[in-house]
Amino acid sequence: QVQLVESGGGLVQAGGSLRLSCAASGSIFSASTMGWYRQAPGTQRDLVAHISSGGSTNYADSVKGRFTISRDNAKKTVYLQMNSLKPEDTAVYYCKLVLGVYERWGQGTQVTVSS
Repeated sequence: QVQLVESGGGLVQAGGSLRLSCAASGSIFSASTMGWYRQAPGTQRDLVAHISSGGSTNYADSVKGRFTISRDNAKKTVYLQMNSLKPEDTAVYYCKLVLGVYERWGQGTQVTVSS
């Protein structure tokens, strides 16, 4: 069973930066699509960014130019570098692994951006 372990969340001031990490167990990481999602109070859980097994990326319009998703297959880890953070980025951020019909979610990590 794949497990996803997240780290890097916290409290930052507007304009600051955070780097989220999500480390996966098991042998399927390199073949999988990895994504970051976020859910703010009163909202749906929405895609922030994802990266395919081949390295193709896409981003929500709200984070383009500020966030970067990357992966290190040797470390079985996906990252989300978040720069120029805004209060509206405040949310619980979730890591997701997808391989075919198999899906696994991380536990979520809180990101709070103060104004």
